Amino acid sequence: MSKFFLRLFHLQPGEGMLVFALGFLLFGNSLARQVSGIVAVSGFLNSSDVNQILLVMLVDYVLILIVSSVISLIVDRFNRIRLMGFASLAFAAVFIFLRWMFSFSDLGWLNYSAMYLVAEQQLVLFPIMFWVLANDVFNFSQVQRLFPLIASWSFVGKLAGIAVAGVSPTVLASLGGKNEDVLLFNAFIYIVGYLLVIVGLRKVTLRRTVQKTETMRESLSEGWGFVRDVQVFRYLMVAILALAVADTIIEFRFLVVTDAIFTTQVAYQNFYSLYRLVASLAAFIVQTFLTGRLIKGMQLKNVFFFFPIVALLASSGMLFSAGLYAAFLGMLSVKLMRESIDESGRKAFQALVPEERRGRVSTFNDSYLPAIGTILACALTGLIVFIGLRINSDLHIIYMTLAVISAIVAIWATWRMSKTYDISLLNWRLKRRQRVSNSMVSKLEDL
Repeated sequence: MSKFFLRLFHLQPGEGMLVFALGFLLFGNSLARQVSGIVAVSGFLNSSDVNQILLVMLVDYVLILIVSSVISLIVDRFNRIRLMGFASLAFAAVFIFLRWMFSFSDLGWLNYSAMYLVAEQQLVLFPIMFWVLANDVFNFSQVQRLFPLIASWSFVGKLAGIAVAGVSPTVLASLGGKNEDVLLFNAFIYIVGYLLVIVGLRKVTLRRTVQKTETMRESLSEGWGFVRDVQVFRYLMVAILALAVADTIIEFRFLVVTDAIFTTQVAYQNFYSLYRLVASLAAFIVQTFLTGRLIKGMQLKNVFFFFPIVALLASSGMLFSAGLYAAFLGMLSVKLMRESIDESGRKAFQALVPEERRGRVSTFNDSYLPAIGTILACALTGLIVFIGLRINSDLHIIYMTLAVISAIVAIWATWRMSKTYDISLLNWRLKRRQRVSNSMVSKLEDL
């Protein structure tokens, strides 16, 4: 039977346990993240005003910046297997603590806000540590063969999490429990993940990289220095910032429109689960049948145009139409592009970064920049909403215009990035990586 699975998934001897352990980590985090995210959003909108989600999102990404600062300091300096195990146990403890918080029923808005903050840490921080670890466990030839298989566990986890979130209110009610009891299930998932880390990865010898003893300031400046000195990454930075602004405003408008239609927690949780299901299935189809062909046929540098163009179309549609269909289709298309073509392109781009810097550069691009863009979007949108409340007027046209402008800036930055792509590959910061594998660029284009 084991030989059958090795042949079925194109695994070499000794790879099965590694793929299972890493795959389950990704599966478990995706499952738990969907559960906590769906329950948090529906619960918060039911217990508080939708405009206050801007404050929660702002606090969330300030927290992400702080935690990312710590991650960037330790991710390239400490054993990444131990870090992964510690992260799994930490998330398990957090979900147990969150369940205890719900024993104080008069603090519903605070509890759901805290759950939302944790869900975003699952989305942003856990994958950073995971993919840095996975890049160290496998060599480049294994990465090309095994990463699509490992990444597929994330999709399965999303579907499982959406299903759990969708049926949990009914199932828990029939058992005499409460909706928040599902948090204990999340804790159990992370405990299983921790056990798989200490068992499945105990014999793994990670590649040795050059490690320096640095202060936090020096560690944080490393990612910025790399992005600043390599033109193609510099323009990518501008695009990421602009897209974070547009994405945040589009999501806020989506929540405002849908909250006005689905007024109870159960109704909104069912709707939000359906939305997540459609988005995940669409992303899986695009990722499986389209992304690889696009990267190969259009070159890696050109696939980054999809996300900003879709963001422009979505924000424009939501600017001129205040209905449910425009909000749903706009948010769905943005989420689809972000989680399929754009995410795959960024992961492929990271292969250009030398191993000893990859963790910090990845943290800078995938955590700092989206956090800064989201904080800026929340502050500006919150100010516009506040003014609108004071003058008793809906000013969504103003903040949606800001989203349109941000998407246009992202398209410009992506165009400049594509123009400087080839010459940037000669930058001295990439030379070491090119000496390790002179054919790296051509391999990336063939992904």
